[in-house]
Amino acid sequence: MHISEYFDFVLSRTEQMYSIVQNEGHGPVWLVFVIGIIFGGIIQYSRVDKFEKIAGFAMMKDTIVPKMLFFAIGLTSILLYMEIKMGWASYHIKPIILQGLILGGIIFGIGMAILGKCPGTGPISIAEGRIDVLVGAIGGIFGGYLFTKYYDSFFHPLMGESLGKTTLVDVTDKYAPEAVFVFGMVLIVIAFAIPKMELFDEADLVQLDARERPDVESEEKK
Repeated sequence: MHISEYFDFVLSRTEQMYSIVQNEGHGPVWLVFVIGIIFGGIIQYSRVDKFEKIAGFAMMKDTIVPKMLFFAIGLTSILLYMEIKMGWASYHIKPIILQGLILGGIIFGIGMAILGKCPGTGPISIAEGRIDVLVGAIGGIFGGYLFTKYYDSFFHPLMGESLGKTTLVDVTDKYAPEAVFVFGMVLIVIAFAIPKMELFDEADLVQLDARERPDVESEEKK
């Protein structure tokens, strides 16, 4: 696959994505943009688009990201299950390909630690004018091109065999409502139980009062 063919493929998949949103009856495309704006606002408010947040998490010096993730996954698990039961949403289960998940997770984690961004926070940082993240995004597009081009010959054999599309709901069967609720609540409790630690950059520090700055020793703090 040539680069021009790859970009044609990306454009066609993007069009397909918008078509799916329009045809599945979950709301118009403009609603997706509104949700995206809200998501971006939450990310900026919590500052998890900062390098210090994700890199700090990798160095165990900042816990904002894990606290946010545990809370979001726990709450979403419960609400999504309720929406599906009410017919407002549907599952899109991906197969468990264990070998591919391990290899992909290692590569993904290394990339996050180096760049200090993930696919969700990266575009927000680019919109803020972060050139380093733009370079990383270009690298990601190039990586996607290589993955697509050599998928059959190189990457697919590395991924291993599919273990099926097993979910917690399938495993717990008739006890699924209770299992989902307990699972979600455990994650929410973990989110609040994780000690709060923050790694600030200079832009954040200058906005804090002297009593709140961890790098300043003042008489008022003593």
